[in-house]
Amino acid sequence: MIDRLRLIPGLLAVVLALTAGAGRPADAQTVEVDLELVLMVDVSRSMSQAELELQRRGYAEALGSTEVFAAVQSGLLQNVALTYVEWAGTQQVVVDWRVVTTRQDLQDFARQLTTKQDPGLRRTSISGALAFGASMIERNQYAGLRRVIDISGDGPNNLGPGVTFARDDVLARGITINGLPLMTDDGAYSQFNLPDLDVYYQSCVIGGPGAFVIPVVQWSDFGDAVKRKLVLEIAGYEPDPQVIPAQARDPRDCRVGEKIWEDFFGSRGFLP
Repeated sequence: MIDRLRLIPGLLAVVLALTAGAGRPADAQTVEVDLELVLMVDVSRSMSQAELELQRRGYAEALGSTEVFAAVQSGLLQNVALTYVEWAGTQQVVVDWRVVTTRQDLQDFARQLTTKQDPGLRRTSISGALAFGASMIERNQYAGLRRVIDISGDGPNNLGPGVTFARDDVLARGITINGLPLMTDDGAYSQFNLPDLDVYYQSCVIGGPGAFVIPVVQWSDFGDAVKRKLVLEIAGYEPDPQVIPAQARDPRDCRVGEKIWEDFFGSRGFLP
């Protein structure tokens, strides 16, 4: 199992290379925007239905806020290309690419998030989510002054290629990765949680110019954290150092998620 996981990163590079070669559709007119932003939101089974709905509502309320609209208006072109994707072991596009310029645009985007869905997705593949987000950016019809993947999650990578290989491939394409680690320590699979998930995200997931992590330690803080994150990303502000409250100083083992999964299920004689 471990050897297979170590061989997969090469395959990931091939997939991303083929994606880059395909490029944007030849018959599509390129639209210039201040920012291309992929919102990658964790919907793995470690989250309850109430938490999944809270996430959607938190993003919808933040996108409809005065602060986020002001951030859009602060840009050179005053527009942002935005998409919302839910992920776990696989990915599902909830709202495809659209350009938001006006407050009505933001409200229309937010309204799409209020449709109740039950993703029912398994496992946690941060690497798969990053590769999917990069593919969406590389193949869209927009040319952004900045390109960002924002990824939220409540646990470390435990499926697919190693997270650092995926991160490095994405960064090599000029795409910044920001993180929103959910450190609420609840849910059906809390035994797979990391007490220093913010450090894991800082060490193993994020990267690029102005990259940052905003941890969420309790669900009551989620809405404010999402709003702050969106304002920073859209306006292109440099975050304050305290945005990353490191809980540990030692470098994080970036394969810790795979090891926890293998130890837990391997001892039972199977790996789901």
